Amino acid sequence: MTLSVLLDIAANASRWQAPFRTALPEARFHLPGEIDAVDYVIAWRPCADTFRRTRVRKAIFNLGAGVDALLDVADLPADIPVYRLLDAGMASQMAEYAVATVLRVYRDFDAYAGQQRAVEWRPRERRDKASFGVGVLGLGVLGRAVIDAVAPFGFPLYGHARTPCSVAGVEVFAGDASLRAFLARCQVCICLLPATAATRDFFGRERLSWLPRGAHLVNLARGSLVVDEDLVAALDSGHLGGATLDVFRQEPLPAAHPFWHHPRVTLTPHVSAVTRIDESVTQIAAGIRAIEAGGEPPGRVDRARGY
Repeated sequence: MTLSVLLDIAANASRWQAPFRTALPEARFHLPGEIDAVDYVIAWRPCADTFRRTRVRKAIFNLGAGVDALLDVADLPADIPVYRLLDAGMASQMAEYAVATVLRVYRDFDAYAGQQRAVEWRPRERRDKASFGVGVLGLGVLGRAVIDAVAPFGFPLYGHARTPCSVAGVEVFAGDASLRAFLARCQVCICLLPATAATRDFFGRERLSWLPRGAHLVNLARGSLVVDEDLVAALDSGHLGGATLDVFRQEPLPAAHPFWHHPRVTLTPHVSAVTRIDESVTQIAAGIRAIEAGGEPPGRVDRARGY
C-alpha cells in the first residue's frame, strides 16, 4: 500500500524532496494544495491553511525540535499526534556552540578583544574555576548534550528541570521553587527551554536579577524567552557581564535593534544548531515506519506542555 505524505516546508521543500523519496520509496509525496487527504504531514512553519485544505489520517512530523510555530497553527487537528525531532545532528552543534561560549567568557576573550582595539597590553587575573558555575536551563536531549560537552573542563555544573531527575556530575534543581537558587549559582547560564506560554518573557527584570553580578546569559532556545529591554537594562547597569544570543523575537534582527551594537552582546543569526537534512530524514522515515508497524516513535509532543 502506497503512503501519502505532504511536505509543507515553504521555500525549502525542493531541498528535502529527493532525500525523503530515497528514504521512503513506498511513499508518494505532495506539496500544499495538491491533495485533500494524506497519511502524514511533514512540516516546518506550515502554511496557515494547510490543515483546512488537507485532512491528516495518521500523524504530523515537525521538522525541528521546537514546535511552537506548528502548535500556533489555528487548524492543527487536535486528534492527530505530533512528533518532533529529538536530535537529528543538532545536539553536537549546540554543544560546540555552548563550549565555545563558556570558554570565551571564562578566559575573558571579549575583554582581550577590547584591549586589542585599544592597543592595550594588560594580562587579566585568571578566574577561579571552582567558583565559575555553568548552569543549563532545560535538561532535555540538547541540554544533556551541552552538559556532557562542558563537563571535561572541570567547571561546577548545575542543571534545572521541570521535574526531579539525576544527571551524573551535575547538581540538579527541579521546579519553580528552586529556580532562584539555581540561577544564583550560574556565572554562565545557558537557556535551552522550549517556547511555551509558560516560558514567554521568562527572563524579565526579576529573574535576570537572580543571576549573580557579572554573570553571562546564553540564549539558544527562542527569542520570546527574553525581554529585550530588561536584558539591555541589566547589561547597562553592570549587573550582567554579557549576553550571547542566537535567537530573537524578530528574525532577522532589525537593523535598529540595540543588540547589534551593544558592547556586552555577542549575537549570531540563529545558527547554533542547524537542522541537518540526512539525519532529519532518517529519523522521520524511521518514525513513519514505526507507526506503520503498529509502534510508537520517540518525540511525541505533549500539547498541554508545548513540547
